[in-house]
Amino acid sequence: MVEKGRGLVYNKARLNPDRSGRGANSLAKENDYATRTISIVMVITLIGKVLGLYRDHLMAVHYGTAGMEAKAFYVASRIPRVFFDVVFASAIAACFIPVFSEYLTQKGKQEAFRFGGNFLSVMTLLTALLTGLGILFAEPLVTLFADGYDAQTAALAASLTRVMFPTVLFTGVAFSFVGILQAMDRFNIPALISTVSNLVIIGYFYFLDENYGVYGLAAAYLAGWLLQALVQVPSLKQIGFRYHPNFSFRTDGMRRAFALMGPVMVSTWVQPINLTINSRFGSHLYDGAGVSAMEYSTNLYLVIAGVFILSITNVIFPKLSRLTAQHQEAAFRDTLRQTVHGSLFFVLPMAAGLMLLARPLVSFLYGGGEFDEFSVSITSQALVWVSLGMVGYALQNILSRSYFARQDGRTPLVAGAISILANLGLCMVLTEPLGVAGLAISSTVSSTLYAILLLVPLELRGEGVLSRAFLGDFGKMLLAAVGMSAAVWLARTWLESLLPEGKLGEVVLLGLCAVLGAAVYFLLAGLMRLEEMELARGIWNKLRKRG
Repeated sequence: MVEKGRGLVYNKARLNPDRSGRGANSLAKENDYATRTISIVMVITLIGKVLGLYRDHLMAVHYGTAGMEAKAFYVASRIPRVFFDVVFASAIAACFIPVFSEYLTQKGKQEAFRFGGNFLSVMTLLTALLTGLGILFAEPLVTLFADGYDAQTAALAASLTRVMFPTVLFTGVAFSFVGILQAMDRFNIPALISTVSNLVIIGYFYFLDENYGVYGLAAAYLAGWLLQALVQVPSLKQIGFRYHPNFSFRTDGMRRAFALMGPVMVSTWVQPINLTINSRFGSHLYDGAGVSAMEYSTNLYLVIAGVFILSITNVIFPKLSRLTAQHQEAAFRDTLRQTVHGSLFFVLPMAAGLMLLARPLVSFLYGGGEFDEFSVSITSQALVWVSLGMVGYALQNILSRSYFARQDGRTPLVAGAISILANLGLCMVLTEPLGVAGLAISSTVSSTLYAILLLVPLELRGEGVLSRAFLGDFGKMLLAAVGMSAAVWLARTWLESLLPEGKLGEVVLLGLCAVLGAAVYFLLAGLMRLEEMELARGIWNKLRKRG
């Protein structure tokens, strides 16, 4: 029997029908398919993230955190990303897929593709317009993001911004393709696109950086984003999508997408706006090196969190959108609860491990060359406190998708606005006394507050994830994470006194602590009979079979 409030139970689902009336065999097949898909996407995402880490390592060694070129490049690369995230990422991720899924369910594949072509045309037009504006107003944008830079660094940042702003156009096309493929349950190629761009940038560092410098690096980023779009074209042809230009803003699909876009757009501003706030305050720390420290720590944090969290949300969001279009409310709630429970089971030990091993991890990945001991110190400080917000980051990503799938942007809008104000207020109070740690703490509190404000309305409507069974299991997860943390802390203290300094000692320490931490956590979780262990075994088996 399905336990009340627990959603889909992994080992019992095969024996009993769920509340929507589907048979146990059908449910088991669906769970197996979801586990297999998430496993594959996780592996592909992991490859891209590892390459991203290596890209950042090369950037750190070549440019460090405090040099003029490093500070200018980090701001110049962030500005177009923030503008894309603020203006268009929300439209593609949160507005396109629900409307496309409804077309697919109610009107058929061809009508859905016709809407997809219309959406792609409009996004291309809008991103091209934004690219032109970004190039024209590069100087004031740099002042907005980093008002603490000296005149020479700001001028270089503005020049690099002009070179890199076309990434907005390429990203708009690439993510429109991603939206179409994910809505058609094609997840592998969209997960692969970051691998393609990272390989381009890594190749630049090895073969061209010495000759072309930071401007060539900006061009390499442009080429990487262009390839992210091009690599998806064969998959689009396979599903039968053919692009027919349609720049009309007045079609039924575009009207509905734009009606949802306003509140959804503002609600998804939380992370990019918070990054902008942190960048502005960071430009006043350590002669501007605070920007670089937050950039490295945030990238590393998003690699660790993103491999699992984004793999799940990218697979689950189209499913939630289809369930909404089909009016399957019970299945929608069960899917949401199961996703939250499974995510927290993995995120808690990730966050604890990252906090405990922040310094040796930062030193191993980035230390050396221009990335000196001071850079390691401030970046690891930021990573410790940013990691504390990983649970909030996971919840806000999952819960916001549940609102977007129902084409409800108002609640995330209010929650996002409050969390942004909280981040701004805390940065004003904490940056001066705590330095980069104050910026990281502000970001963590903002992320956690956003998650809470999304969770509360669901609970008040009886659609949330909090139940007696869940709270009991969450307590067990916390106990397992605490036990793991104690074991890793003892192991790290002991190993640091035995192992040699340098990269070899760091990689051995990190590897042994990671293996020990995983073993202790899963052992404790198994002893406490957490049902999420079935999900962990399922993912492990799928990954092992694909070796």
